[in-house]
Amino acid sequence: MEHAELSTEQVLRRDIPWETYVSTKLISGTTLQLLRRYDHRSETHRAQLLHEDGPAYVRMFVHVLRDIFKEETVEYVLALIDEMLTANPKRARLFHDKTLADEDTYEPFLRLLWRGNWFIQEKSCKILALIVSTRPKNQNGGVVNSESNSKKAFTTIEDVLGGLVKWLCEQLKKPSHPARGVPTAINCLATLLKEHVVRSSFVQADGIKLLVPLISPASTQQSIQLLYETCLCVWLLSYYEPAIEYLTTSRTLPSLVDVVKSSTKEKVVRVVVLTFKNLLSKGTLAAQMIDLQLPQVVQSLKAQAWSDEDLLEGLNYLEDGLKDSIKKLSSFDVYKQEVLLGNLDWSPMHKDPIFWRDNIAHFEENDFQIIRVLITILDTGSNPRTLAVACFDLSQFIQHHPSGRLIVADLKAKERVMKLMNHENAEVTKNALLCIQRLFLGAKYASFLQA
Repeated sequence: MEHAELSTEQVLRRDIPWETYVSTKLISGTTLQLLRRYDHRSETHRAQLLHEDGPAYVRMFVHVLRDIFKEETVEYVLALIDEMLTANPKRARLFHDKTLADEDTYEPFLRLLWRGNWFIQEKSCKILALIVSTRPKNQNGGVVNSESNSKKAFTTIEDVLGGLVKWLCEQLKKPSHPARGVPTAINCLATLLKEHVVRSSFVQADGIKLLVPLISPASTQQSIQLLYETCLCVWLLSYYEPAIEYLTTSRTLPSLVDVVKSSTKEKVVRVVVLTFKNLLSKGTLAAQMIDLQLPQVVQSLKAQAWSDEDLLEGLNYLEDGLKDSIKKLSSFDVYKQEVLLGNLDWSPMHKDPIFWRDNIAHFEENDFQIIRVLITILDTGSNPRTLAVACFDLSQFIQHHPSGRLIVADLKAKERVMKLMNHENAEVTKNALLCIQRLFLGAKYASFLQA
């Protein structure tokens, strides 16, 4: 059987020859006694042992993983620990007991992340993430589980968190297991990203871009859970300013809107709405939300029967916040956001002479940034509607700006527009022709041309 397909139950059916390890001095007589008391006993019996002397059993597990490298035995001990923690996650606190101050309890799991087969990697990741998340609040730096006068080179919490983030990003890029690599990594991140230091490491490792492809509408139970945990990661990152900078410039927001429009799973909708709530006041994100028609989406969501109070409160907050943002945003801010996102449509401002007359000076900002982006869209755009609107907007700029024709010509737009005159879409060719006519005639005669 492939190691990747091993289950905890299958591994725990093994009989490990512990006495052999005593004869080779890999385990002590004390460790053997503890193993005999614990191994192949009922869950009730084990629970009683852990209640009476949990730290001693944790020490025993750590010693075995530290000193024995036989794969079947390592798998077995990891399965025992996983079973112990699954039955009661609070037992992870045993790893931080004061009596273990002389033990480097994290080291075996951190090492096994990189050296074991998939079963070993998955269990090590799960166990390590749980142990890290239950460490004492004052254990945020320095050595782990060690007294200040210890001379051993202990694993630091920075080593542990840094190693975990590196392994998790590697799983998102190139999973060790085709089906379980990515879900395992996302599940672990959803726990660890509660920590500021993990958010920082994850952003520095360019991890956010690895999440974006996973934010898409889901249908199966498995994919819904993966989507939920991915959105949970984004929500946790929305509390961290450096992450918000990336969220602003990536496809994260459009992807989240697509998810919330199509999802019927309340927990998915809730975590996305709460993410929007966090991001609403950040930079240009309110304008992006408006451009992505989030106000309409919020109205549609409010009409549905949700029971979660956080979700209902979040929808009300978004509704009020987006209304305020629409009032504050000038029409040019909205237009600029639409162009920068490359998401052009026939919204009223494009054909409104007053918009062009009142805002024409804004087009000069940042060395005619908006005009340059419109011209780039002609090169890179594939949506016919977007191409048609870009041509039309350039023709409007030529008509309303005193030097419009010269500016557009200097930016080498003519060749790009002329290519679109042969486009298969009639709307594109019509507006490309209008733009070319205005390029040749200039603003003085452009008023005679009708779109």
